[in-house]
Amino acid sequence: MVRKLKFHEQKLLKKVDFISWEVDNNLSEVKVLRRFRIQRREDYTKYNKLSREVRELARKIRDLNEKDSFRAKSTSRLLEKLRRLPTIMVKLRMAQNLKTAITFIEQGHVRVGPEVVTDPAFLVTRNTEDYVTWVDSSKIKQHVMEYNEERDDFDLVV
Repeated sequence: MVRKLKFHEQKLLKKVDFISWEVDNNLSEVKVLRRFRIQRREDYTKYNKLSREVRELARKIRDLNEKDSFRAKSTSRLLEKLRRLPTIMVKLRMAQNLKTAITFIEQGHVRVGPEVVTDPAFLVTRNTEDYVTWVDSSKIKQHVMEYNEERDDFDLVV
C-alpha cells in the first residue's frame, strides 16, 4: 500500500516528466572536478572541449603515412602544447599534491616568467614550463632557501 501524496508532492510530480528524463553526467563530472581540484564548471567544459579537439587531431595525425615529414612535425608540435599549472608544479616537485599546488597558486606564491599567477586554471606551454618559479617575496621561497642554506643576507632585508 502506498500512501496518498500530499498536495505539494503532487504539484512537484506534475513538473517532472519521468518518461523523457535525461540522465545527466553530473556524478562523473563532480568526481573529475574533485580529483583535479577544478573550481569552476566552465573550466571543466573548456578542458573537455580542448581534450576532444586534441584527441581528434591526434587521430588525424596517426592516420597519416609514417614516412611523411608533416606527420613528424605535427607530432612534435602537438606534444609541446598546454598543461595546467598545478600539474606542472607537482611534476617539478614544488608541491606534494594538486591541493597544495592550487593553494600556493591562489595565495599568489607562484609566477610564470615575470607575471604572478593566481588562477589555478592557468595553462602553461612546454616552452614556459622552465620559467615556473616562486615569487621573490614569497615566504615559501624564503623557507626553501633557508632549508637549502642558500639564503643570502640581502634577502633578509627584503
